[in-house]
Amino acid sequence: MSATGTSTLRAALAAALGAAEPASALRPYLPPPPPGRIVVVGAGKAAAAMARAVEDAYAPDVPLGGVVVTRYGHAAPTRRVAVLEGAHPVPDAAGAAATAGIRRLVAGAGADDLVLFLVSGGGSALLCAPEGLSLEEKAETTAALLRGGADIRRINAVRKHLSAVKGGRLAAVCRAPLLALAVSDVVGDDPGTIASGPTVADATTFADALAALDEFAPQAAAARRALEAGLRGRRPETPKPGDPRLAGARYELVASGALAVAAAAARLEAEGVAVAMADATVTGDSTAVARRQAREVAAALALGGWDGPVAFVYGGETTVARDSREAATAEDGAHSVGAARGPVAGTAPAGPVPARGGPNGEWALAFVAALGRSDYWLLAVDTDGLDGASAAAGALLTPEALARLTPEGIERALRTHDSHGLLDEVGGLLVTGPTRTNVNALRVVLFPRSRPS
Repeated sequence: MSATGTSTLRAALAAALGAAEPASALRPYLPPPPPGRIVVVGAGKAAAAMARAVEDAYAPDVPLGGVVVTRYGHAAPTRRVAVLEGAHPVPDAAGAAATAGIRRLVAGAGADDLVLFLVSGGGSALLCAPEGLSLEEKAETTAALLRGGADIRRINAVRKHLSAVKGGRLAAVCRAPLLALAVSDVVGDDPGTIASGPTVADATTFADALAALDEFAPQAAAARRALEAGLRGRRPETPKPGDPRLAGARYELVASGALAVAAAAARLEAEGVAVAMADATVTGDSTAVARRQAREVAAALALGGWDGPVAFVYGGETTVARDSREAATAEDGAHSVGAARGPVAGTAPAGPVPARGGPNGEWALAFVAALGRSDYWLLAVDTDGLDGASAAAGALLTPEALARLTPEGIERALRTHDSHGLLDEVGGLLVTGPTRTNVNALRVVLFPRSRPS
């Protein structure tokens, strides 16, 4: 390893983000200009950067314009495509207004035009056109599903059946050729899951949506009424495979979590680090996943086989479910991660403070507690720069920061969902700002040697 652990992890993160950067990822997929106009629309955390990349790829005399919507704080300067902002993960009126404009542009495109639909993570909340219930009721439903710990596929099954644009409905109103270009934040890269698949046929049904609601948000009465109306045939189903309205729509995946994990692993190897694991398909509860992976890492390290530094690289998407926290925390006994150096982190605050954190912060703390050693570096971030509903990307922990953590402090942070508060105390909170892309989590655990020093 030719650099310090911290700089090596930062280099791996930069490589992962570079693999998901829209300017380089989009260009190979852009077609020649059509006889008419290029209508650019899109939604997601990467929408602004993707729109700018499209503008840069076509000559100034090519008729091109449109509207994209991104999360607040994720806008970027553009020349011909308007960039609007809305709320994420719970939709708001600004996102709904932007969606109405996008739908009008798509419906108004003619046979000589080309519609470029730029889709990325976050698009499910930002592309919002409630059907069968109010915006407020749909926002409450989304919030309830998130609180219940529903994964993105279950959430999107509900969203598609409460929307006028998701689940292929946007492409169904388009008379022009349509090309969707996707930056995937979904494990497995299912086109129907990324932003709830506005331009692709939907394999889920009203029955699937109701099942998800029953499991994760049974109190969402307005959503239940709307879904039950669909189940009884009073509202139309989403377009299914073979629907002729989608015949002119194409789809291309331009960047994904798998590509980002591969890029991070390649950079680590270039730094002289052996990569023992590179898995971009991780899903589940953050704490339970972390404890399982800590056991796997400990077993691999016990076997050895590496003369120098070794890393374990993970991608994917994990969730935080309040009702599963106690069970996940009790799954294994916590272990000390070293004697504290300086003030002990994780002691109770003097008064109530707002909890801060997200899936990556919780994963990091649970992994540290389960592994029980402090001679390594750990990176756990969301590639969009925001871990959950926080202002930080996640965790970057050095051996010194690890040694300041205690089992009691970690247990308290996990119980109160204040992982970022504890990470901040030990100097392990990483703030990158919005990256204007989104390909899920990147987690790297880097050891200078396989056995504890």
